[in-house]
Amino acid sequence: LTNKNMRLPEMPLAKIGRGGIPSTYVPGRNTIFLSLAVSLADAVGASAIVIGANALDYSGYPDCRPPFLNAFAKVARLGTKRGTEKKPLRVLAPLLHLDKKGIVRLAEKVGAPLSLTWSCYAGGARPCGRCDSCQLRSKGFREAGAKDPAL
Repeated sequence: LTNKNMRLPEMPLAKIGRGGIPSTYVPGRNTIFLSLAVSLADAVGASAIVIGANALDYSGYPDCRPPFLNAFAKVARLGTKRGTEKKPLRVLAPLLHLDKKGIVRLAEKVGAPLSLTWSCYAGGARPCGRCDSCQLRSKGFREAGAKDPAL
């Protein structure tokens, strides 16, 4: 994801998420994003932050799992002005328990601009179609009976 000299893993769909933490894991990524979101939310008086983590259909990232998000919600409660004033920030993860098919169906229901999105570790102008993320996205669209507008 960050080193163009490293080859992205390509594995069969059935093996994605099995085993240890994959090489596509970026240490601290969601911790950093959530920290920035909490800081901004506390500064502007927002009552919640939202993360698009998905723990059911993922490649094994520890910062997409419920225990991490629950722990971060505690951090947000204990480490913010809002939290000390008994108005804690909520950390919402509305996609956490949806599989990719469910996410596609929800996106279609709410009119999300799926043509502007794709999930590819290669970082190119178009999805590679081979990496874990591309395979899981493709599976979700296929199972939802929808055409992926990114392809």
